[in-house]
Amino acid sequence: MNLEKLRYPIGRFAAPETVSDALLNEAITLLEIFPENLKELLQGITKQELDTPYREGGWTVRQVVHHLADSHHNSYIRFKWALTEDNPTIKAYDETAWAELGDYATAPIAWSIEHLEIIHHKLVHLLRMLSEDQWKRTFVHPETGATMDLRTLALMYSWHSMHHYTHIKNALG
Repeated sequence: MNLEKLRYPIGRFAAPETVSDALLNEAITLLEIFPENLKELLQGITKQELDTPYREGGWTVRQVVHHLADSHHNSYIRFKWALTEDNPTIKAYDETAWAELGDYATAPIAWSIEHLEIIHHKLVHLLRMLSEDQWKRTFVHPETGATMDLRTLALMYSWHSMHHYTHIKNALG
């Protein structure tokens, strides 16, 4: 299998020109069920499987789980910034550096799964109550300078969930 397919098993995120209500609702539903699906996938995982990279040179399953919790926590904050500030420039973070910290190698994944459950409950609750005007709010990513609206952000984190779910599923065979 080629490196691109290993890195992006469901393909790279590609934002549609327009995010329909149907696509948005599908993304929110996926965000709602993702933590439970991930928990089921990881049930009975061994220490050896946890410390197996999803591809050569890639993160271990454990690192991916901890990354998901941290990344989705950041997404929740990005939604809040965009909803409370006028087109804010969000704070980027070095995902690779975070993944190399000791907690990613030693912390139980149960902590990050529980964190994901809670952050997704909060995120989905928030998203289901947004008005049409709130969905149009935007933020700027400091590394790319790109402006993104909240509808696209919801799709991106739905994709991100499935992207890493598939990494884990592939690593577990």
